[in-house]
Amino acid sequence: MSAANATATTTATPRRPGRETELLRLPSWCGSAAASLTVCVGWAATTWIALHLRADTTLHTAALFVHLASLVLGFGAVLAIDYYGALWLTGRKTLREVLDFTAPLHLPVWAGLGGLLFSGAFLHPDLSSPLTCVKLGLVLVLSLNGVQASALHRRLAAVGSGPVSRSLLIRGAVTASVSQAAWWGAVAIGFLNSRH
Repeated sequence: MSAANATATTTATPRRPGRETELLRLPSWCGSAAASLTVCVGWAATTWIALHLRADTTLHTAALFVHLASLVLGFGAVLAIDYYGALWLTGRKTLREVLDFTAPLHLPVWAGLGGLLFSGAFLHPDLSSPLTCVKLGLVLVLSLNGVQASALHRRLAAVGSGPVSRSLLIRGAVTASVSQAAWWGAVAIGFLNSRH
């Protein structure tokens, strides 16, 4: 080892405790902010398309199929995630089992949401209807809640086998409640709108 390296090694200032944790949180926060911004831009773009584009009968039929398939894919995955979360909260599954089972389900949730947003733009939504506007708001809420749920999944995975704090438990319960309310609300409004 050279003298310069030896001096640098012995005179290096010690790091503050917790500094690594601060550095690890920043990319996670930035990633969540970027994902939230992407969700908002995608939502706004599909709303703009719905306002300015009229699909012909063939495209409308294809969009309806994609819309229903995306609903099955996305909402089905959400139901499985929330069900496993309930099993954990009631002590019937360990946190590790739940995290291992639900981690791969985030992809179908996002694929389903993306398919719903994109295909919905071609279904001639009546944006003058208050119910349709509520549905669009619910879709935005559940999308942003999905970003938050992904961040929560990472936080729970970082806990490992240790005890889960009360704040994380409350955050998990609120996340699942918002998810279920927004999904079921959007589905109910979609059903009511389809009857007119």
